[in-house]
Amino acid sequence: MTAALPSLALALLCLLQAGAQVPVQPNLDTEKFAGVWHVTAIASNCSIFLKMKDGMKSSMAIISFMPEGDLALKLIWPLMDKCQKFELLLQQSGQAGHYMGAQEKRDLRVMETDYSHYAVLHEAHYSEAEPSTALQLLTREQDVSPQLLQKFMQLIPTMGLTKDMLAILPKSGE
Repeated sequence: MTAALPSLALALLCLLQAGAQVPVQPNLDTEKFAGVWHVTAIASNCSIFLKMKDGMKSSMAIISFMPEGDLALKLIWPLMDKCQKFELLLQQSGQAGHYMGAQEKRDLRVMETDYSHYAVLHEAHYSEAEPSTALQLLTREQDVSPQLLQKFMQLIPTMGLTKDMLAILPKSGE
């Protein structure tokens, strides 16, 4: 156990260092950012995601903000016979656009958005068993333009991910 502690500490330090290099949307306007988004593409090194990515469909993310600035995220994922719902409450880190989830050990950053068409989110999950990183492309409509998808795909390697970790999610119709 004590032999694993230095390597775990080093891994967490690397993740924290990588997280510090992730840009955040300057002066995020939470009123404009709140609302319904569609998760249209994801790139992640999470082993669970990698096993499931080929069967996933576009999901819905409903984002709202608490009076103190915390982000409330409700995700609705269509599965085979039902929709799975997840709810997260992430605390503002002191910088607009950067949110932390203590319970889930998550670090969520709004990297870029134009508020009306797209947003790119970076999420780091600091699990002791398997730390992971995800890059998500959110769009206001389920359709995504080829130019926007290309822009998203160019970001993937800059976040330490590879193209084989990418899932472009088909419309769910649900």
